[in-house]
Amino acid sequence: MAARSLGSGVGLLLRGLHGRSGQSGWLLNLSRSTATRLLGSVTPAAQPGSYPALSAQAAQEPAAFWGPLARDTLVWDTPYHTVWDCDFRTGKIGWFLGGQLNVSVNCLDQHVRKSPENVALIWERDEPGTEVRITYRELLETTCRLANTLKRHGVHRGDRVAIYMPVSPLAVAAMLACARIGAVHTVVFAGFSADSLAGRINDAKCKVVITFNQGLRGGRVVELKKIVDEAVKNCPTVQHVLVAHRTDAKVHMGKLDIPLEQEMAREAPVCAPESMSSEDMLFMLYTSGSTGSPKGLVHTQAGYLLYAATTHKLVFDYQPGDVFGCVADIGWITGHSYVVYGPLCNGATTVLFESTPVYPDAGRYWETVQRLKINQFYGAPTAVRLLLKYGDAWVKKYDRSSLRTLGSVGEPINHEAWEWLHKVVGDERCTLVDTWWQTETGGICIAPRPSEDGAEILPGMAMRPFFGIVPALMDEKGNVVEGGDVSGALCISQAWPGMARTIYGDHQRFIDAYFRAYPGYYFTGDGAHRTEGGYYQITGRMDDVINISGHRLGTAEIEDAMADHPAVPETAVIGYPHDIKGEAAFAFIVLKDDTSDTNVVVNELKLAVATKIAKYAVPDQILVVKRLPKTRSGKVMRRLLRKIITSKGQDLGDTTTLEDPSVISEILSAFQKYEDKQAATK
Repeated sequence: MAARSLGSGVGLLLRGLHGRSGQSGWLLNLSRSTATRLLGSVTPAAQPGSYPALSAQAAQEPAAFWGPLARDTLVWDTPYHTVWDCDFRTGKIGWFLGGQLNVSVNCLDQHVRKSPENVALIWERDEPGTEVRITYRELLETTCRLANTLKRHGVHRGDRVAIYMPVSPLAVAAMLACARIGAVHTVVFAGFSADSLAGRINDAKCKVVITFNQGLRGGRVVELKKIVDEAVKNCPTVQHVLVAHRTDAKVHMGKLDIPLEQEMAREAPVCAPESMSSEDMLFMLYTSGSTGSPKGLVHTQAGYLLYAATTHKLVFDYQPGDVFGCVADIGWITGHSYVVYGPLCNGATTVLFESTPVYPDAGRYWETVQRLKINQFYGAPTAVRLLLKYGDAWVKKYDRSSLRTLGSVGEPINHEAWEWLHKVVGDERCTLVDTWWQTETGGICIAPRPSEDGAEILPGMAMRPFFGIVPALMDEKGNVVEGGDVSGALCISQAWPGMARTIYGDHQRFIDAYFRAYPGYYFTGDGAHRTEGGYYQITGRMDDVINISGHRLGTAEIEDAMADHPAVPETAVIGYPHDIKGEAAFAFIVLKDDTSDTNVVVNELKLAVATKIAKYAVPDQILVVKRLPKTRSGKVMRRLLRKIITSKGQDLGDTTTLEDPSVISEILSAFQKYEDKQAATK
């Protein structure tokens, strides 16, 4: 394929190490047989400095690989004495022990010293053509003023701060201000409901919430302050709510509320950074699991920052002076790693995209690429599938010649969307990287690049493990599956610097979720296929977690949101394929016998999910059934419900454990009537 290789990124890594430390020899001592054993038949040889050599070195000698890289990439207050100390069997993960640094210094001060007027952020506001450019000097001053404001209002090292803000420079400054004073931020996606926000604030025991009066998205106003007001009624730990202004609208200001811009104006633009230990908490980010309550995954300082910066540089072939355009929201891990921390640590110009892909029309992304001269564009398959349906004209209307790299994130990208992105958006000349990673991993783990110069890229496949990522496929008995053309549960056999350290307040849950299923391995929760060539293709979730528009959501969360309805004694939610979203939620509900109006209940359930979680979590389909398929022990067999929806009950597999097999035909009949009714209304 006529795509520019990112192999040069490997050379950049080597040159950077050699130029700063003169000790690149540690990368060059691997045999061809070692690289082949570790990497399969991806390349015929492991030449010094090659992708196979670097990968094998990172796999065999993590300390030798990551140690010099951390020393020469990050700005340290105190050098570390131990590169890593990890044990997957106990869930112990530690990197760069003894080292001290400050993340905001790495993202701001070091660049201000060299090039203060370089642009750090381009805020692509909701209103097209009104972008705002923020230099590194301006971002540092704003961060320091906000940090001083937090300190003045009682936020100390180790305190937790909730950030409920849309994508904006002030939201980035809020994250970095927390990092500067040693506070722990938890960014909550500004589309979550008051209940979801309150649950996260209470779990983290946040002392302060930072928000806007309102948000703008796709031309619509979001009443952020009202949502926060509703949430903090049930949050006893919140002492202050700092309120900034995105619009001119006045909002109610209560006894907890503080006008943020006024307070910041009183503060000095200088704030001494706290020197943080490598394993101190940097941030918490809540993600869904297969149980009802979201879990606060903890990421720490040095290892996370190093991994985000290194993957940003090498996967996307970031070069100094590039404009990096990741259109993710900062409420998700993609926004943390590839809008904020990775790009800023590398001194990049990073785009903050506040709007939607179809506002004011389906050309928004590509008009933005033309106007801002974006070099790397990183977005979700959901958006690609949506834009694909609008046709090619919206893309070709705009000049995309600045683009070199296209990236896909959040879920596996289907073949049609990949081909459209490559051929239409990229004119068959851009490298397309389909990246696989998770909130838990902190950064990209499998992607087509970096690689050898000219190495092939296969459509819709993540392909190659990043340096230090050693995948293993497991069978149902917990044995490692060897060779090519095989599938299994995707595990990782060795720790890497960017991975989460624990679940806040519940380390046992962390161990149970990620290390218990396959002792000695990190279990990703995803299935994967390994080709004869040694490439990896992600096949989807293996647990009760669905991926709606790139956002992971536990089915149990949706079930819990509906379970409080007095007319609904039982419910079961599954994920099913969706043309635009990738996956959508399908709910099966059992109603009490005396329920008079089914439609009213269904609408109330949709409202309950939107209120307790978010609008995107509302099931696309809700089917009323008399009962659910259960085992003799009472467990709902969601696998069978998924089969009913996706294959009309064909090939159900083993049903011998069902308490009453006749329930299948019962649900099939109800589903057929439901579909017929749906078809009749179209």
